Amino acid sequence: MAAQRWATFDCYGTLIDWNLGLRREFERLFGVEVAPRLLERYHEVEPEIESETFRSYHEVLTLALERLAEEESLQLPEGEAVALARSLPDWPPFAEVPAALAELRERSWQLAILSNTDRDLISASQHQLGVPIDLAIVAEEIESYKPGYAHWDRFFEATAADRERHVHVAASLFHDIVPARELGLRSVWINRLGEQAEPEPDRELPDLSELPDALDELVPA
Repeated sequence: MAAQRWATFDCYGTLIDWNLGLRREFERLFGVEVAPRLLERYHEVEPEIESETFRSYHEVLTLALERLAEEESLQLPEGEAVALARSLPDWPPFAEVPAALAELRERSWQLAILSNTDRDLISASQHQLGVPIDLAIVAEEIESYKPGYAHWDRFFEATAADRERHVHVAASLFHDIVPARELGLRSVWINRLGEQAEPEPDRELPDLSELPDALDELVPA
């Protein structure tokens, strides 16, 4: 397996439309007007919770929603504290993702997901992708959240992949691109939101449409 080419991916925000899934639930629970503000704050609250102590991602989602409601003095309807975790299995992939992943498989890339989530949730999201994934490493099983290095440690232990034939692909600078750079790994940043890169990835793309060509340039067959 060491001679194979490996592409590892973050899932939510990179492959699955995380913001869409969150925003739909915020709109349903609290209304369209406050949803953008809640979405922006959510991106700050979730890492705070993950850094406190290890919790399952089901628990992180539930606690984050409860904290948002409390901060904003919003009434969380009875029985809806688990709304994010309950809805996540139905969150869709970005439109171009299934075709891009299928093309990578056609080009003999091995695909892995390194995700801050639980096994049942990533399994549901893999079903949404509709493309076989060779390996998925989740926070629940290593009791660690990115930007910690444990996902990559477990990936290299499990695959014996050659670091020179591996590229990490992700939309989050904080969770993925920064630690990948610190580990000396090649990275492709999927800049869906038009942000400024810091640090600079090896490649920057607006979505996954051109990813197969970019990965082939970084690691030729």
